[in-house]
Amino acid sequence: MDESHSAGAGMRRNEDIALDLMKFVAMTTGYGRTSSTGVGFQGTGAAAKPEDYAAHLLELYGKCLHAVTGKR
Repeated sequence: MDESHSAGAGMRRNEDIALDLMKFVAMTTGYGRTSSTGVGFQGTGAAAKPEDYAAHLLELYGKCLHAVTGKR
């Protein structure tokens, strides 16, 4: 168990928040999907292979983490 005991019970790590944000964006927009079946905004294009889809999600996670931490 590698958890920090200094954070309060209601505190969440930035990484956890960024992961939830990434999941939300990916699910609602179809970001990086191999076939787009959603309506509305359609991410940055379709991934041809599972490896491409994973790369798209990792890129999205990095953007979400950057947004959550507020570093410029």
